[in-house]
Amino acid sequence: MKAALTILPQERVSSHCCFCSMQCGLELVQADKGPVIKPSQSFPVATGRLCQKGLNALEHVIHPERITEPLHRSFGESRGWHEVTWKHALKDIASQIQILQAKYGNDAVAVYGGGSLTNEVSYLLGKFTRVALRSKYIDYNGRYCMSSAAAASNQAFGLDRGMTMPLSEIPFAKYIILAGTNVAECQPTMMPYLLEAKKNGAIIVTIDPRNTMTSKIADIHVRLQPGFDSVFINGLLHVMIEEKLTATSFVQARTVGIERLEEAVKSFTPARVEELTGILEGVIRTVARGFAKAETGIVLTARGLEQQVNGVENTLNYINLALVTGKIGRKGCGYGAVTGQANGQGGREHGQKADQLPGYRLIEDPAARAHVARVWGISPEELPGKGVSAYELLQKVDEGEIKALLVLGSNPLVSSPNSRMVERALQKLELLVVVDMFETETAKYAHYLLPGSSFLEAEGTLTNLEGRVFHRGQVLEPPGNAKLDYEIICELAGALGRGAYFQYAAGIEDVFLELARASAGGKADYSGITYDRLQKEQGIFWPCPTPEHPGTPHLFGTSFYHADGKAKLFGITPKMPAEPADPEYPYVLTTGRLGNHYLSGAQTRRTEGLNKKAPVPVAEIHPWLAARIGLGVGQNIRITSRRASLIFQVKVTEGIQPRTVFVPFHWGEELSINQLTNDALDPTSRMPEFKICAVKVERA
Repeated sequence: MKAALTILPQERVSSHCCFCSMQCGLELVQADKGPVIKPSQSFPVATGRLCQKGLNALEHVIHPERITEPLHRSFGESRGWHEVTWKHALKDIASQIQILQAKYGNDAVAVYGGGSLTNEVSYLLGKFTRVALRSKYIDYNGRYCMSSAAAASNQAFGLDRGMTMPLSEIPFAKYIILAGTNVAECQPTMMPYLLEAKKNGAIIVTIDPRNTMTSKIADIHVRLQPGFDSVFINGLLHVMIEEKLTATSFVQARTVGIERLEEAVKSFTPARVEELTGILEGVIRTVARGFAKAETGIVLTARGLEQQVNGVENTLNYINLALVTGKIGRKGCGYGAVTGQANGQGGREHGQKADQLPGYRLIEDPAARAHVARVWGISPEELPGKGVSAYELLQKVDEGEIKALLVLGSNPLVSSPNSRMVERALQKLELLVVVDMFETETAKYAHYLLPGSSFLEAEGTLTNLEGRVFHRGQVLEPPGNAKLDYEIICELAGALGRGAYFQYAAGIEDVFLELARASAGGKADYSGITYDRLQKEQGIFWPCPTPEHPGTPHLFGTSFYHADGKAKLFGITPKMPAEPADPEYPYVLTTGRLGNHYLSGAQTRRTEGLNKKAPVPVAEIHPWLAARIGLGVGQNIRITSRRASLIFQVKVTEGIQPRTVFVPFHWGEELSINQLTNDALDPTSRMPEFKICAVKVERA
């Protein structure tokens, strides 16, 4: 099962990194000892740079653990894998699906996708679920990434696109607020934009419970305990309103809801906010005045404040900052939710999200159903209704409603909260099919493990954090008998007797052309985009409704996407987390990323140059907490939540909020912090509360 490297016949070929949402350009260059990765100087987003993950991205592609043949096993007397042909695998999988659906109904089979898949594969997964399986159950791991920000943007603006402006606007901002985002480790090639802004005189504020690599460039670092974002932002808004620092004409002409916002923040004086958060009154006034008075400004948020049961409301409050100061829709101004995964944006735009059809259409909208059904050649009545979110889908597996699951491009056993429930659920499935490059933690429970394609092997389009759609060409041939992901989907549809709906004579470009037609007239309109344009133009910002349209780099210059053209302000009453600290569990656990790892670590833990820098997760605690539990030199700690108890190596640092414990989440099995995390969900976005979990901490 060793991968063989078959490079296409060019000495230098262009592609894009497989990891974060920057989607930096790279080149695979022939060298004496084989191909190596170099940063591309032509793709405008990353300014000619790659981070450590990008520079090492080839290693997992050619890793000896790469799966290159279809594998099958039955969990009887023998648990071992054995190789089978594609014909056998697809026929048997289809047969089992048909038997289960005949017995339990179409919705007994579900699909779980990923945020790093191309737009074309994301689109096909949604179509496959609804047309080939005729099931309502599909969602994807992007639910754990961008769902709170997406819901907030839709409520405030009427449209969700990660950033309302291109990255190139950042250097023109005079005041930048970075909330719950550690750009230096999660999107390292964004840092030059921030450093250029700082060189141009910008003030940078970071809001995070930890001192991070990003906070090192900040003028002001607000070390806020998880769960207090809306309290702090209400304090800023209170000052802006009390001192008449809002953009009155903008607010009156282009927003609605200022009255409810004013009422909500009335009692959040800086003195009260200091009492609640520990953030000094002077800091609150300084940040409020600085952002309001700055000529230009940008607010960027990420998972720190979004992965909470109050994540949508937290995000809405940060959006309030941009709106009440009029800092949106003009040069050097805007709001951005910093997308985490490679295609977290495109993945939800075109069909992986439970309630959406291509183009950001709602699946329960009759007009949307009619349009997409016409493109797909079916009647609208054949389309199922909306399903449930990613974690709720796994709960339905545990409850027995879902009997079979197809997983493509994700490792939910590691990435989901309260992961012991997920492990239990996977063992109950009558059929688990995983399409991946490796035997991941999730695949250990699979009946079929099908060898899919890497980012260097799969041509297609992606949409980065700016809303820039770009083309990624094929660089390598899949090794052994591995197949392109889109081919697997289409062939399985054929085995299910629905192949007539999945005919793409010209290959992946035909899939994109159909996607573009399906998106036409939707909020995320790609209908004016073609492969030919993308290959000439270094990316096009959606919406792009006609072939002559230049794309839309800047949103909301004159109007928002609500019917009245106005943005909505929301008065936020801060609420408690689902699981606040108490005498039995007195501390707060929060999770996050490291710069040298990515998501569940399936790729980066197999990359020697990255893994050796962090072979195991290390918990960070404050010296106050270390002294409180009597931690000695070289000792480990035990972290216990209401769900599980695990032991970790520990780093004692003053760079963390004293009552907060931080652990990265890139490991599985007994090193998986998501065994401890809480599975409570935001009522709107259905985002799990990864960032707040009550724990007790002891010497191990």
